Amino acid sequence: MNVRVAIAAAVALALIAGFIERGDAPAGTPPDRDGEAGAEGGELLEALRSTIPLQDVDRAPPPEEVRGPSYAIARVQSGDRLELHSSPGGKVLKTVGDTTEFGSARTFSIAEVRGDWFGVLATELPNGDLAWIENDESRLDMLETRYFIVADVSTRMLELRYGRRVLERFPVTVGSPSSPTPLGRYSVTDGLVGPGLGPYYGCCVLALSGHQSHLPPDWIGGDRIAIHGTPEPVGGAGSAGCLRASNQDIVSLLARVPLGAPVFIRA
Repeated sequence: MNVRVAIAAAVALALIAGFIERGDAPAGTPPDRDGEAGAEGGELLEALRSTIPLQDVDRAPPPEEVRGPSYAIARVQSGDRLELHSSPGGKVLKTVGDTTEFGSARTFSIAEVRGDWFGVLATELPNGDLAWIENDESRLDMLETRYFIVADVSTRMLELRYGRRVLERFPVTVGSPSSPTPLGRYSVTDGLVGPGLGPYYGCCVLALSGHQSHLPPDWIGGDRIAIHGTPEPVGGAGSAGCLRASNQDIVSLLARVPLGAPVFIRA
């Protein structure tokens, strides 16, 4: 049995039981087409390592040495609340708790550091904007991962990467011409499974921090984008903005990708 089949089988058992472990993790700059981290991303992580202990949260990483980008995240500690600011020390935009609206541990992907402040991706802000949180070790756990996702809407392919290695590559359905999948950098906020998701989401959903600003006129759901399963064929351009994959591929992602892992969507 190969690794992918073994992972899928293990997660399938968890789905049958109605439960799956929700992980944690990451930050940096978008990788280039070869999966290398930009200079700014490398400097950011090194600066964090020099001042803050980062816990490794990777799930079953490849046994051989892997180079390439690594990402950091900040997770709100259980029972705590955190203020999101418009800038370092600026106006408080919102106060959030330790869990998301879907019940996952609230994690933030760090995209920028200014002194004792982290610029993070947050669902409360528009795509491309950063919220700022203060570095407070009494409220935040700092973690690190090499897992990240790259999706190309032009080729309609998604890759799960670990450093420089491509672990998975499979087709996805992307947004329709009238509701295109928004490009940019996002992060995984939630991993959801079970029949309560509804038939159109397949077995599982990886909710992302991004929003769809061009929803269909008759759309009755929210504006959050996600990577999710589907009972339909994949590879076309017919979604409202989400990335749809086969249930088997989504199970494989859900088994390894930690919360907070970066997702880079490009054309």
